Amino acid sequence: MYHFRKRKRVAALTLTTVILATATLFPTGQAHAQSSIETIQGHVTEVQTARTSDEKIELWKQWAREHAYRIKSITPVHEDIESNSFTDLDMLKPLLKDKRIVFLGESSHGVAEFNLAKTRLIQFLHKEMGYNVLAFESGLSNTSLSNAIINQKSAEQTMQSSIFGVWWSKEILTLFDYLKTSAQTEQPLILTGFDMQLQSPLLDGHWLKDQKLAKQLAQTEKQLSEFYIGADLQSYRAKKQEMIQTYKNILKSLQSKENQTYLQQEYPNHPELSKLLERSLEDRIRLAQEYIEISIRSLIELEEGKMDAFLDSLVWRDKAMNDNLIWLATEVYPNEKFIVWGHNDHIRKANSKVMDSSYPVPLMGEIFPEELREISYVLGLYASSGQTADNAGEVHNVEPALPGSIEAIMSATNTPYSFLDLRYQKREAGNAWMFEPRFAYSWGIYPESFVPKEQFDGILVIDNVHPPQYMRFNSSNSKE
Repeated sequence: MYHFRKRKRVAALTLTTVILATATLFPTGQAHAQSSIETIQGHVTEVQTARTSDEKIELWKQWAREHAYRIKSITPVHEDIESNSFTDLDMLKPLLKDKRIVFLGESSHGVAEFNLAKTRLIQFLHKEMGYNVLAFESGLSNTSLSNAIINQKSAEQTMQSSIFGVWWSKEILTLFDYLKTSAQTEQPLILTGFDMQLQSPLLDGHWLKDQKLAKQLAQTEKQLSEFYIGADLQSYRAKKQEMIQTYKNILKSLQSKENQTYLQQEYPNHPELSKLLERSLEDRIRLAQEYIEISIRSLIELEEGKMDAFLDSLVWRDKAMNDNLIWLATEVYPNEKFIVWGHNDHIRKANSKVMDSSYPVPLMGEIFPEELREISYVLGLYASSGQTADNAGEVHNVEPALPGSIEAIMSATNTPYSFLDLRYQKREAGNAWMFEPRFAYSWGIYPESFVPKEQFDGILVIDNVHPPQYMRFNSSNSKE
């Protein structure tokens, strides 16, 4: 979702295009094409649903008022965390006591309050419950390399070198202050990522002892990124094998005894970095072998009003993210508990069952293995009013909640931050809405219908939201 591909409207498929405007592949901020899930949102022209009686809706609202947890604050702790800093989140402890992975979703990347709330939740999970790995929906290589030198950079520099630009904001900077502070303790919060998309800064090979190969890597990365944002399939096929061979040569050099010694000297406190870089290069090889061509074809075919290649690109990306997350949890940090940051669409448990969706395909959360899902908790975040920004930074008013929707039911609690557990609820008249299709807004503007309990283990609804205070184009964005 983070380097740009400008796509035309596909009117026949009732889709709208969101043009991204984050400085990801190119720090100067040019607009480029994008093949991720967030580039296309459903445009629902007619909503059809069985009419729900006012009496039933009022019963649901009354149940929510009686059972929802009212979180007192979403403001992260900026100074020393004290024993009573998170008492309003204690209700999460029994829900998460046997969970190894907590997924923190968001219906939009452009909500300041989501960034704040998730940062405070991360602080709580790390300090109070021992979740020591934060896996972002951002590049595996960027996040891992940034984590390895986190003590050498400012919080802002780490943010802008590690995660996708849609999250570069003042609200999330507190998280990176916290990451840097924790890195100097006996219980560091480890930053990593599970995405395979190219992002800025591209790999430059400073971790290679062979500087000739490092230069070849930088050149190949630039070349691959240009194909990634273009539509010249013939030229790509002509250069494809040469680029793949370069990545294979670099991988072999990385694995050499000489380079392993070099890494140990340069990053003595991060013995896992070599394994993370190997995986990143393997991702690049798979990207060059398969994904780039699918992405190019998706752009060409969308211009022709065809959807198949685009959906293939979504499925391919989420399969790769799923594989990376599993690998991180089982091979790199097998004894650690994880926090996963991503869009609701990626983390929810049955995306292909969402009605009124423009991409009814299985995404990461749906293909996540059952044995890990059993020890996971999936939290979806929604906004009930205010304003949200799309990935281009354009501001939209959150649409008024539909009668009987998730937002309308939970807003009845008359509190700015309301949380409900879904996973451990047994059906009764007051919570029947959890077990049947209900509407909720994606990005605050696109209505989708799904069974809440089928998609999420818990839902947090925030009232009166605002766009983030972006930090996308500061002078410090440039690579050092």
